[in-house]
Amino acid sequence: MPEALHKKIDWVIAGIWLLLVVFGWMNIYASSVSEDGFRFSLKEKYIMDLIWVATALTLGILILFVIPSRIYPPIALPFYVLMVVLLVAVAFIGVEVNGSKSWFALGPFRLQPAEFSKIATALLLAQVMSKYGFSFSKFRDAARVAIVLALPMLAILLEKETGSALVYLGYLLVCYREGMTGWILIVGLLAILFFILTLVFSPFVAELVLLALTGVSFGFFVRKPLMGGLITAASIALLAFLPRLLQLESLSFLNRFDAAEWLALLSGTAALVLALVFWFRRQKQLRNLMLGFLLGLLMIFSVEMVFTKVLKDHQRARIEVLLGIKEDPMGVGYNVHQSLVAIGSGGLTGKGFLGGTQTRFDFVPEQSTDFIFCTIGEEWGLIGTLAVLGAYLTLILRLISSAEKQKDHFARIYGWCVASCLLMHVVINICMTIGLMPVIGIPLPMISYGGSSLWAFTILLFIYLRLDLDQKLYQ
Repeated sequence: MPEALHKKIDWVIAGIWLLLVVFGWMNIYASSVSEDGFRFSLKEKYIMDLIWVATALTLGILILFVIPSRIYPPIALPFYVLMVVLLVAVAFIGVEVNGSKSWFALGPFRLQPAEFSKIATALLLAQVMSKYGFSFSKFRDAARVAIVLALPMLAILLEKETGSALVYLGYLLVCYREGMTGWILIVGLLAILFFILTLVFSPFVAELVLLALTGVSFGFFVRKPLMGGLITAASIALLAFLPRLLQLESLSFLNRFDAAEWLALLSGTAALVLALVFWFRRQKQLRNLMLGFLLGLLMIFSVEMVFTKVLKDHQRARIEVLLGIKEDPMGVGYNVHQSLVAIGSGGLTGKGFLGGTQTRFDFVPEQSTDFIFCTIGEEWGLIGTLAVLGAYLTLILRLISSAEKQKDHFARIYGWCVASCLLMHVVINICMTIGLMPVIGIPLPMISYGGSSLWAFTILLFIYLRLDLDQKLYQ
């Protein structure tokens, strides 16, 4: 290897990838080895994972030193179309595992198109957004990005792989970096907030929170935050008595609607009138605030329909257990309960490699794939889990820092896509393992068992390493 080339490769990114892969194999071995010890057989996960690791390393070397980076922009669209076709096809002719048709069977091997579609989406997003004159203020450009994200998400939802579909929301961070309004992210977060408040408490409580946020925002927009806050607080305090007022016999004629419906009717009408007034006065911020309030009401009253009509029974059960609405430690909550026991039993330094009782005796289902983080927590303790989190954090921040230094827009956007994809996988997987999110089945990058996942993340990372290398060589 020429010395100049050796110095320009980002060895921090490559080194973290290798460390995570090696550490992943160790934990896969710990979670799947039998009492008889090491056995060379393709039926053993740790042997299969060695094959995946060797092939992933070969792929990484080919991408970094053989395949030229100039081929990626022109192949982005054909590769994306191929992946979307495969995503649709696998939903009909794929192998069903745990109720999801997401894999193509190739002898003893299985490939999951959803993992590779993330690469295709990242490449096409980089290709679309790096074009001269691209702007999210142009409807045509924004629509193209929306279509690029929506097609694979819908195809993956067809496979009943909710977790893999959620990863695509991470690409919105890339869109925000490239000029998309931050209101889209805020609306998404508020939708999650109102969903939780409506389920855990009631639509009425969610409406009161919406009114409070709207009132405080109104005060800031008219530059009277203190007055706005006081009026909002007084209004919420009075409205809180509405359910009791409706129970009075003298107001029984109002019982046709409940408190939430009356509040929505009155506040929604007021918001609509104010939106029209602000529209005629050309007060754009206040008009949008009123329209946002109406959108919030729509979100709140659509929660029940989404929860009962859209989500599957097992998804509803997992959300109810997560939010504390129901307790089911021996049913849908079993995985998370055992995972927390395993992680908690690890203490500060863990029980040592191959010393985890929860791991060795298969108390945690899927402990080498979706729940491998609990194996780390049990055998390596708090120190081990913090080390893994530190490695991921370093990798993601390194990717973002490196991407920001790229002069080529394609390389910069692609680098952000890689970082966002990794971030979503790490956050969702770990939050799922420790009970902060519903169990939706998503691997921990480079650590969880699975050839498709390891190959996909290797390709994703090493394409960026090659783009970064070429930028350094020819700048």
